[in-house]
Parts: sequence; C-alpha cells; structure tokens
Amino acid sequence: MKILISIEHPAWAHQFKYIIKKLEEDGHRVKVLAVDKDRDLELLDIFNIKYEVISNSAGKNILEKAFIFLFTTIGIFIKSLKFKPDIFIGRASPMIAINSLLFGKPHIIFEDTERATISLFFCKLFSTLIITPKSFFKNLGKKQMRVDTYKEIFYLHKNYFTPDGSILRELRLPAGAKFVIIRFVAWDASHDIGKKGLLLATKHRLINELGKTQKVFISSESKLPAEFEKYQLNISPEKIHHILYYASLVITEGASVASESAVLGTHAIYVNPLTAGTTNEQESKYNLVHNFFKKDSIQKDAIGKALELINKENLWEDGKKKREILLKDKFDPVKWMVWLIENYPDSAKIMRQNPDFVEGFK
Repeated sequence: MKILISIEHPAWAHQFKYIIKKLEEDGHRVKVLAVDKDRDLELLDIFNIKYEVISNSAGKNILEKAFIFLFTTIGIFIKSLKFKPDIFIGRASPMIAINSLLFGKPHIIFEDTERATISLFFCKLFSTLIITPKSFFKNLGKKQMRVDTYKEIFYLHKNYFTPDGSILRELRLPAGAKFVIIRFVAWDASHDIGKKGLLLATKHRLINELGKTQKVFISSESKLPAEFEKYQLNISPEKIHHILYYASLVITEGASVASESAVLGTHAIYVNPLTAGTTNEQESKYNLVHNFFKKDSIQKDAIGKALELINKENLWEDGKKKREILLKDKFDPVKWMVWLIENYPDSAKIMRQNPDFVEGFK
C-alpha cells in the first residue's frame, strides 16, 4: 500500500512517528511531505524519517496563509501524481483533504483541536474518516468517529516512552530538583489570530513568584525578549517530554503541552482563551490540568493556582499516581490506527458496529 502523510507542526511529527515506522515495517511505502514550522523538520531528521519539504513556512498572517495554502495544495498534487497514493492520512490538513478528493482516495485523520475551524471545514467536506477523542466537544457529523484516547498517547504511552533522568544532568540539576516549565506559543496559527495569552507583566510576575522556590525554564515558539533569555530552555527538541515528566509544574499557553504534561503525570496550568475538550477532561476527570480561559483569570487566577500547587507536598508523586489511572483508562492508539489503516474500509465498519473493539489494543 502507498500512504501519503503531511507533517505541518512538531506535534504532528511526534504523533505519527511510530505509525510511520510501523507501517513501513509492515511493508508499506510511506511518503512524508513536510511544512517547515517550529523545528518539525529537525524532529523528522532526529526520528530518521525521510521527507520532502512542500513549504518553507506556515505563514504569519491571513494573506500569507492563503498564498501558502494554494501553493502547498498544488505541491501536494504534483507529488501525489508521481507517488500515486492509495490512502492519505494525518491531521486536519485542508490541502491533503482536497487532494484526497482530486485523486478519489480515502483520507483518514485524527484531530483533537476544536478551534481548527478552517481545517475542519475542508475535512468535513472532503475527508473520509475524522477520528477525535471522546472528549472532543464538537459534533463533526457522520464522518466523525470518537475514541477514548488522546493524540499525546500516540507517543507518550508506556509502550513508547521511557523517562530519561539523564536530562537533569544536562540541565545541571541534581536528582529531585524542583523546577517549573513555562511554555509560550507564537500565536500565529489560523485559529490563534486575534487571541492573546499571558501579558508581559503577567509573565514577569509569574517568573518572579515561582522563582522564589523553583528553578524556572522557559520554552517558547518565538524569540524571547532579552530579559527572559536567561531562562531559555536549551535542549534538543525531542527531549522536551523528559523535561515535562520530571518538572514539578508546567504553565503553558499551548493545549498540546498541557495535555502532554497530564499524560506524563505532571500537573499543568493551561492559559488560553481557546477551550479544548482534552484539557477539560484532564481537569474534570483526572485533576491534572487546571484551565484558565477568561481574560482576568489568565492574568490573575492562574498565578494563584500555580503558587498553590507548587506548595503542595508530594505534588510530583501524586501526579504520577494520577497518570497510572489515566493510562489505564486509555488504549494504545498506534497499534489501533495501524490496524485501521491497513484494513480500511472494513476496519471502520467494525468500529462503527462495535466501538469497544479498541479494548483489544490496551
């Protein structure tokens, strides 16, 4: 089988790296097309995944994104003419969805971002199967299939992820050191336009307050202001999850990092006006994420919650106990999705008739 996938964000590289490898191990040909965004090409190189670049940017504004949308759609069409894929897979990429229609081939996606409105609009029109977590709060119609897992479990399930304590030495931290990670996003995704997270004054206060008892590291999608550079987390991008695992607490503007932290058993504070079904469930069901969506709460209440959490005894250990409960509830989505792709469309029919079939992949 010939399978085509696009990687348009670092999170996509993480999510599909094991699926790509397992499909190739099963004898399938997988062509990976990549958009250069936030070090995703670096990750693909580290994962030893071959790829072809179809765009050197994801765009910073609506006009740039519109031009890149057209340019990339044509580029995928040309690549597909030569490759002749039997199936398209990945996330909610409108460029891939359109090409799946043009070539008359199935398009299977796993999507967890409710606010990816434009991408989901095209996928609802042209994709064949839209898989979402059960916690996804949008109804996408008859093409949607809900399953009880998260995208982060594709790469952070115990079958694939083992924490490496040597990362602490790399950061010159002693074993058992208490530190927090603060994550800033670039706010340049299509669903981020017009939105804001932490204000500069709030960032200063957050760093100063947490820094009284914790070592502070900042991870940022965009260049940090000069006054924050001393907090910059300087590690190879594939090591970020080991850092998140050992952190006392994570404060993040990005839903993926909040969810990654929860799956790793690290308490997280998510500060973003965009709600996410995944992080909502991770708060209400597992008490691993604390969501702050309203403007005043983002700038004020989030700091109070952060200080409350880091002053709790055994916070790190309690998080790891909650992780065990979370992972016991979910299943291994890698094995399941490989089975789904290899046996499509019969596999989709089986899932529609018996949604509990996924229990066999725990």
